[in-house]
Amino acid sequence: MFTGIVTELGTVTSVLQGNGAKRVTIEAPRSSTGIIVGDSISINGVCLTAIEIDADSFSVEIVDESLGRSTLGTLTTGSVVNLERPISASGRFDGHIVQGHVDGIGTVESISLEGDAARYRILIPRELARYTVEKGSIAIDGTSLTITAVSEAGHETPWVEVVLIPHTLAVTVLGSATPGSVVNLEADVIAKYVERMVGESL
Repeated sequence: MFTGIVTELGTVTSVLQGNGAKRVTIEAPRSSTGIIVGDSISINGVCLTAIEIDADSFSVEIVDESLGRSTLGTLTTGSVVNLERPISASGRFDGHIVQGHVDGIGTVESISLEGDAARYRILIPRELARYTVEKGSIAIDGTSLTITAVSEAGHETPWVEVVLIPHTLAVTVLGSATPGSVVNLEADVIAKYVERMVGESL
């Protein structure tokens, strides 16, 4: 489990196409320290398994299922990615519950500056709109963010807005996003469980 607090920006150093999977190596000295083969790590919000570790880098395999449901298929040498290692049982919980299971892909529609902060409007898939609420949580490229506004129910092109503080702009890949950029989205898992339980009780 993750909390959506990005701990390091990694740089992709190689992408190799295999049989039904891509092997991606990421330079990330901080994230590579103390992990072992088999450990999980979140890459742009996708939970993956480290299969090889060097002094300052690690490698993962991304299967077609994950490539098709996320933006990781667009990674190339030089791409910068958000990284987060799982929270330990005794760790501090700063964001919200993030599973690393991408629910859909969004598109940055607009970015407007508000002083040193920036307001992002993200177009989201219709099936995710019901899980979004003003002041609720959403993970965008693995970053835990508070939703500041949502489109009206039944909107033809649903969207959410989030405001990024200067620190978040500096330490996550969202700081380099532009209108048209695609991002991984994970809805609040609590909303999904509530929907399931309510549906079964009707």
